[in-house]
Amino acid sequence: MRLMHTSLPEFKLKMQSAVVRQSPSKGLEIKGIENLKSAKMQSLRTGRIELAVQEVARDRDIDKVEVVIMPRVPETMHTVIIKGIDKNGNAKKAILEVINIIHPTEEVELAGINDIDDRRPPIGKH
Repeated sequence: MRLMHTSLPEFKLKMQSAVVRQSPSKGLEIKGIENLKSAKMQSLRTGRIELAVQEVARDRDIDKVEVVIMPRVPETMHTVIIKGIDKNGNAKKAILEVINIIHPTEEVELAGINDIDDRRPPIGKH
């Protein structure tokens, strides 16, 4: 399983290294995963993203690389867990609910950019 997934801290380090390999003076900002404390990323996709970050960082006209991670399907379903905690810190009651979250799509981040290379596979063909 280890070879199929990249941990979140390792993913961030790989992106930073990809920029530094091209130009140590260029900056990197990763947006969209600020609230994640842990996660597993697909290793194959991590490698492809790492190569894309290197390609962008290689451009002399670019000073900073921004990596924005957002849901591809704009409406995602999430489980909401409402827990009641007693004065000793023990969970005593839980209620499960569900909520759909409608996320902005990539157009929000791509407005005004003319050179867009969409390398994503069709939805369902990942």
